[in-house]
Amino acid sequence: MNTPQTFIRRPPWDLLSIIVSVGLALGVWELAVRLRDVPVYILPAPSLVIATLTAGAPRYAAAALVTLGEAVAGVTLGLLVGSCVAILITTWPRLERGVLALAILVKATPLVAIAPLLIIWLGFGPWPKIIVTALMTFFPVLINVHSGLHAVDDALLALFHSLNASRWEVFRYARWPSAWPYLFASLKVVVPLSLMGAVVAEWAGASAGLGRAMWLAYSNLNLPALFAAVFCLAAMGMGLYAAVIVIEKRVLFWRANGE
Repeated sequence: MNTPQTFIRRPPWDLLSIIVSVGLALGVWELAVRLRDVPVYILPAPSLVIATLTAGAPRYAAAALVTLGEAVAGVTLGLLVGSCVAILITTWPRLERGVLALAILVKATPLVAIAPLLIIWLGFGPWPKIIVTALMTFFPVLINVHSGLHAVDDALLALFHSLNASRWEVFRYARWPSAWPYLFASLKVVVPLSLMGAVVAEWAGASAGLGRAMWLAYSNLNLPALFAAVFCLAAMGMGLYAAVIVIEKRVLFWRANGE
């Protein structure tokens, strides 16, 4: 079992390992570009990308906030809908096959095909991006929460039934707590991917955001600007993933203390 001192010392070492890993990757990239004299319009050096990002920091920060807001709103919507549907088909098993078939149909539909339609129907505002991100989030949350609701120990269910517990009590005290680890497992996957969903929707049509910045840079063959937006997305993805881990440790504190 980890002591309090272990948890105090672990974050700096984790941060140091991330910095070293990213630094080594960027160093190899920089060295390869310079040694092979790769043209900027094919692959810019990280130093040039960072210089471009620094020079346009206010513009990239504003675009990043737009994309981040769309991604967070989409994840929230997908999380709510996916969890509610999982609870619905767990409570009424007869609906399971039909609902899962529709969910798979939605999952199998390419988001690249859906995004332009949403732009036509809803305009260039944030809602098409939020809906695309929610669609990307919905299915993993549904499957994981549904699995978690069924992962209750049979002995515990038998105990609740022997105590004549109601369906609500079984759900509240047995099924729902067992679903939390599965829910966070799905969030670790979909939260970083939510940025991709927002960017895909922005590529289809947007007046702001990192997706628009990437599209404009691509149209002008301005690869340093394009990679600067990619760096912003990567940094935000790492930040969102870290935030999910922090929330998970606070919510599932008994699991963190037992590791």
